[in-house]
Amino acid sequence: MDSSSDHYSDRLFGRQISVHQILGGGLAADIILWRRKSLTLGILSVTLAVWLVFERSGYTLLSLISSVLLLLMSILYLWATSATILNRPAPPLPELYLSEEMVKEIGALLHTHVNHFLRLSQDIALGKNSKLFFKVAASLLLISFVAGLTDFLTLGYTSLVIILTIPAIYERYEEYIDKYVLMGYRNLCHMYVKLDVELLSKIRSWVLEQKKLS
Repeated sequence: MDSSSDHYSDRLFGRQISVHQILGGGLAADIILWRRKSLTLGILSVTLAVWLVFERSGYTLLSLISSVLLLLMSILYLWATSATILNRPAPPLPELYLSEEMVKEIGALLHTHVNHFLRLSQDIALGKNSKLFFKVAASLLLISFVAGLTDFLTLGYTSLVIILTIPAIYERYEEYIDKYVLMGYRNLCHMYVKLDVELLSKIRSWVLEQKKLS
């Protein structure tokens, strides 16, 4: 039991589950950790191709979607027209229909998430959750800073590459990374204690003396 607790204490944040379990343990985790290499490579390849198309051709997302839809509709229209003239079967399209149950499920899901978002926004605006306010503010500042350095498409592609590489690298070299990160953290704690004893405690004592004198 002691050896098991020591083993967990040598992991970041003292976690007791694997990286695969942290990521949900499903298909998404398999893709992120390269356990389904063909899918991961396919996603990276398609994303890289899309990024190159946008970067090199000058297309915007809206213009590309419009062009693709126009091409698709034209092909289907010509196919259906020629099929009617030549007495051939029509294009094999699935039935485009949303059931009432599916609409209700989507509505209920949106209702829950939107209300949760509005409730959190209200708490932040009224000053009821200072911790969340600082988290949101820091996140927005970081997003604003990063967005000023690059465009949205490049940021999205870079984020995807990071998601599909960093967790896999960490899982492969987990023991070494945990060891050196924890070692660095302990050294920083030791330096802080030393700084506190040698400098910060003297500053606090000086401040208290000044208050007594005043």
